[in-house]
Amino acid sequence: MIIMALDHIRDYFHSDAFLYDPLDLNKTSVVLFFTRWITHFCAPIFVMLAGTSAFLSGQRKTKKELAAFLVKRGIWLIILEETAINFSWFFNTHFTFFILGVIWVLGLSMICLAALIFLPKKWILGIGLLMVFGHNLLDSVHFNGTSISGFLWGAIHERKVFAIGETHIGEGYQIIPWAGVMALGYCLGNIFANGFDVAKRKKILLQLGVGSWILFIIIRSVNMYGNLYPWTTQASSVRTFLSFINITKYPPSLDYLLVTEGFAFIFMALTENVSNRLTKMISVYGRVPMFYYIIHIWLIHLFALLLVVLQGHPWTDMTAFTSWVDGMANLKGYGLPLGAVYIVWLSLVALLYPLCKKYDRYKSSHKDKWWLSYL
Repeated sequence: MIIMALDHIRDYFHSDAFLYDPLDLNKTSVVLFFTRWITHFCAPIFVMLAGTSAFLSGQRKTKKELAAFLVKRGIWLIILEETAINFSWFFNTHFTFFILGVIWVLGLSMICLAALIFLPKKWILGIGLLMVFGHNLLDSVHFNGTSISGFLWGAIHERKVFAIGETHIGEGYQIIPWAGVMALGYCLGNIFANGFDVAKRKKILLQLGVGSWILFIIIRSVNMYGNLYPWTTQASSVRTFLSFINITKYPPSLDYLLVTEGFAFIFMALTENVSNRLTKMISVYGRVPMFYYIIHIWLIHLFALLLVVLQGHPWTDMTAFTSWVDGMANLKGYGLPLGAVYIVWLSLVALLYPLCKKYDRYKSSHKDKWWLSYL
């Protein structure tokens, strides 16, 4: 969640964000490449652990109760994404641009998981693996972007911008394979259940993590399957390495998921018993994820609005977006150098800490309020 804020701040503050893709090897720097690349780990870990959380929550509920909660939670997230969150990203009261982003796909995946949990666990595991390992077979399938089939395919597997009159819908997160990632997270919940041997859990996580990375290296080296774009030899060994690890996020390729989820497995195995002042502070953000997510967007956009005025642009340049922020041509010439972006990032995360801590205490002392489980 802390790293996620870096990516969003880079989008709204970095001057080069409005000029080129930070993963474009012909234009980017190594530092900028990794500033963007490191944030790849956010969404897949969110989605996987949402499935794990659903499993653990289900230990205290019947299957019907869990399914009902997942459906209600999923619908709520979708509505929240396309209303309050959409407005906070774009400050567009006319709502001419909607984004089907990570909150949307979390909600949709929860609804899918609500149906899957009634299947035997081996079936859930098989469906999740099929989505993750097989979805790149669909990369060559395309539908017209202006047709209903094109819109549906954009929601299912292919990144698109769909137009309905003057309204545009950015389809950034697709149900395949994200629903499969959540299903696998649900299966992973078994090793986090009460009574499961800690040493055995660490061993399993390490095996999964190392195995995922080895499999990534093999598949990526073959360079025939597992990613939308193959890697190529560049002018230097460093650039060639960057090309090798330049994995596709939209939709998340097999290579992308092997790298990111592999890291998550290893990280969880190595940090389970780590407890110090820093981890206690970080956990505050994790206990109020939706609150943090919504507030951090508002602060980023409001601070960007202030900066755009201070740099001599009209304040309207930071409002009424008709695309994602880095696609707004009127913002070329605005922004900060990358070093300053990092300062803004750390400052914002620090500013959010007391707010998250206060809300966390409120949640802890008001567990009787059902609506808190949705925020």
